[in-house]
Amino acid sequence: MPPKINPLRLNKLQLRTLALAQVLANDAKSSQRDDVTGEVTLLSLPQPHGDHVHVGGFVVASRDASGFANPAVWTVLARKGLTRTDPMGVTLTVDGLNYDTGLSDRFAETSDH
Repeated sequence: MPPKINPLRLNKLQLRTLALAQVLANDAKSSQRDDVTGEVTLLSLPQPHGDHVHVGGFVVASRDASGFANPAVWTVLARKGLTRTDPMGVTLTVDGLNYDTGLSDRFAETSDH
């Protein structure tokens, strides 16, 4: 039986935010990996300028990255064990790094912008 899609029942905003956080987690300039735990701390969250925001090597519409500035999104992701927030920033747990958002195909090619 194939794995259930979105087993934690995240809403669209939560899925988009997690997918973008996963992109940042794979960018060495934006994150720091803990080799012992496998978790990744995001060093900073990108700020929108105009109608877009740069997430790693990608350009994303500001509306699609609005979850970065929404504390309720981070609260839900933390409650579900996908992230943890602390004074250092946002940390993606191993479960958060591996969660299939179904959106990774949107980030197949980097932008030249």
